[in-house]
Amino acid sequence: MTGDFIIETSGLTKEFKGFYAVADVDLRVRRHSIHALIGPNGAGKTTCFNLLTKFLSPSAGKIWFNGKDITQAKPAAIARQGMVRSFQISAVFGHLTVLENVRVALQRVEGTSFHFWRAGTSLEHLNARAEELIGAVGIAEYRDIPAGELSYGRKRALEIATTLALDPEMLLLDEPMAGMGTEDIKRTAELIKRVSANRTILMVEHNLSVVADLSDTITVLKLGRVLTEGSYAEISDNPEVVEAYMGSGHGAEGHG
Repeated sequence: MTGDFIIETSGLTKEFKGFYAVADVDLRVRRHSIHALIGPNGAGKTTCFNLLTKFLSPSAGKIWFNGKDITQAKPAAIARQGMVRSFQISAVFGHLTVLENVRVALQRVEGTSFHFWRAGTSLEHLNARAEELIGAVGIAEYRDIPAGELSYGRKRALEIATTLALDPEMLLLDEPMAGMGTEDIKRTAELIKRVSANRTILMVEHNLSVVADLSDTITVLKLGRVLTEGSYAEISDNPEVVEAYMGSGHGAEGHG
């Protein structure tokens, strides 16, 4: 264990009745970096995310977060320690305004999530922080709009704001660009870059141009194992990666 790495795994394995979705994965994510996990369908990316965030228990191997063994920890305990999986833990309530959604997330931190009987004015002390978070993700102008009326990309921005309310040290993003058009992808990529300041981000992403632009380090999985790791320039020159992930004729815009 070294202080340079916020999360480390050793021999991480998940077996489902003889099928190894993740097999002997050693992963080290450098503190204050953006680290991407890529690979073709069935490579084990989502299973790996589920293991790290404790939605699944490993069949073998160890996981450390900030030097602490979290292999047997529960998801809520991991979130309290500062590792949060966005788009899983955060939720958007369509009937509530953007501000109210972020305020609900801030209530979780205060431990007042279930104080629904309290007067609305009792939550006004959370407004300043909620507005700060809304501004940080670029949706301040939608403050009083019901979340259900937001575009898909702006809903994702709101989800990131509710996640940031938990003040995570590490953010795991599971396919943050899925289903987005070009403009929303650009806006979300800029947002990820912005919120990565003083945080570590680990993301699964299929859009290779986004991976190339954002990532400091990329780990490529194939059939549950680590195929290679390095910068985008390094991994895109690897013939095994081209064959396994990008496929014939795919460049940086390819999808896997």
